[in-house]
Amino acid sequence: MIKSSHFHMWEIFPDVWRKSIKKEKRSKMKKFFALLLALVMSLSLVACGGGDDATTDDTTDDATNEEAGGETTNDYKISVVLKTLSSEYWGYVKAGCDAAAAELGVEVSVVGPGAESDIEGQVAQIEQQIGAGCDAIICAPNDAGAAANALQAALDQGIPVLSVDTDVGIEGQTTFVGTSNVDAAYEGGKWAIGQAGDGAKAVIIYGQEGDNTSNMRREGYQKACDEAGVKVLATLSGQNTTDGATKTMEDMLSAHPGEIDIVLCHNDDTAIGAMNACKNAGVSDVIIVGFDGNASAVDLILAGDLIKATVAQQPYEMGYQAVEAAVEVLNGGTVESVINAPVEVVTAENGQAYLDNLASMQG
Repeated sequence: MIKSSHFHMWEIFPDVWRKSIKKEKRSKMKKFFALLLALVMSLSLVACGGGDDATTDDTTDDATNEEAGGETTNDYKISVVLKTLSSEYWGYVKAGCDAAAAELGVEVSVVGPGAESDIEGQVAQIEQQIGAGCDAIICAPNDAGAAANALQAALDQGIPVLSVDTDVGIEGQTTFVGTSNVDAAYEGGKWAIGQAGDGAKAVIIYGQEGDNTSNMRREGYQKACDEAGVKVLATLSGQNTTDGATKTMEDMLSAHPGEIDIVLCHNDDTAIGAMNACKNAGVSDVIIVGFDGNASAVDLILAGDLIKATVAQQPYEMGYQAVEAAVEVLNGGTVESVINAPVEVVTAENGQAYLDNLASMQG
């Protein structure tokens, strides 16, 4: 379940927190001794009659200022390349990244192409971020293979590479921060099957062809159906868009009239597209399950619409933890190769509490 506030530095990386406290204390001591030295020098000049003829040493003043104010902030530059920024879900990931940047005192640049289908655009952004100079790069790949080829340049330069939400899987990667999409989709599938009862039939609308996240969610849905003996009538791509899913669902309804009980979707945009197709066809006795836990989907669930559930990840937490892990590594520490984030199936029963958590998380 998405929590109302992010994890704190001292909860996840206690060693780094202790180091930062010691660092702060050292800085305060430096400031104290610098001020004491300045006071002694001033008194000395007065005692010696320095008056207006006394000269100042600019080099000494600069050194004193450096001692007084140095070592208080990091100047790390961390680049984050997401699948897109034009969706609610990725907006939450960005918000988590921004929050970590503000709290940890680092510079974070978050970019993403106009659509998840824009593989070439994302690769260009990865190359641009590396070329502009960064100390670490975090990526949620639209195509793992294409992203890995672009990210190799970062590894060749000794720049840490981290994955968020979707694993790049490149050799030498620092960590993957995200959810097991197979397990998460499996939970969503089980919930829908439990609601539909015996003899139910399902369809699966997956995401972009070749996308690793899409493949894993499809696998999890299929696993739930296979274990329960639910027949999967069709498995087709919705192209990760509402319009694409609407067309796909229209084709499924035409091919299997009156047979579809459950629609298992790659994400909430896909679920909305499937819902639109069902409404246009006058179909009202289906259970549609989305994925991502977007507030827009939960609103539809609470309104009693055809979308009955959404599998909620923790996008804000994933964004925050990815930046936090990057800072830990840049500080010379180590992190686990996989940082897991749990999920929750959001339904009419827990939907309002979930929305309240989202609202508090956004401030």
